[in-house]
Amino acid sequence: MVVAKNVVVLDYGSGNLRSAERALARTGADVTVTSDFEAALECDGLVVPGVGAFEACMKGLKGVRGEQIIGRRLSGGRPVLGICVGMQILFARGVEHGVESEGCGEWPGTVERLEAPVLPHMGWNTVKAPHDSVLFAGLDAATRFYFVHSYGVREWELRPGDGFAEPVVTWAEHGVPFVAAAENGPLMATQFHPEKSGDAGATLLANWLGSL
Repeated sequence: MVVAKNVVVLDYGSGNLRSAERALARTGADVTVTSDFEAALECDGLVVPGVGAFEACMKGLKGVRGEQIIGRRLSGGRPVLGICVGMQILFARGVEHGVESEGCGEWPGTVERLEAPVLPHMGWNTVKAPHDSVLFAGLDAATRFYFVHSYGVREWELRPGDGFAEPVVTWAEHGVPFVAAAENGPLMATQFHPEKSGDAGATLLANWLGSL
């Protein structure tokens, strides 16, 4: 008998918690939405959603010791998936309206305003995923995902070193190129919302679950 993977959607006051819960449950996961420290630490996979301002999300995350949970999980090789601002806060810093905020620092880099004629970037867009991506396995280059954001990471700064595999970085474009997804061992993240991306998003979440 196949045992469903135990996934926690971290509740820190930000994010489409119920949408993420339903989307993951449809892929066969046993999903709990909670801010409980031990449950988030011990589950098979942790999902960190996020909506709104970088600084506010970081404040909420620290309120439930979420940055400690993420750090401890990753140090033990335990999977984490960030979504939208839940991806952005994994980087070292965010700059919004001239205000610089410290992120979790799991990846170097800066979240900054996109340079585009229309913001927010809201709606469906294609991505450029590398052939060795786990998240995008089985999806073709014309697949579209749903984005809602005005800020993003425009430069990938992490470089592979001795003993470290090169991260798999997926790009999209809205005015300028930006990081649409990243896969770095147990840490993966998407700027778009897989839970709002129909069949394509369901495939991506199923791929993530299959990697746990």
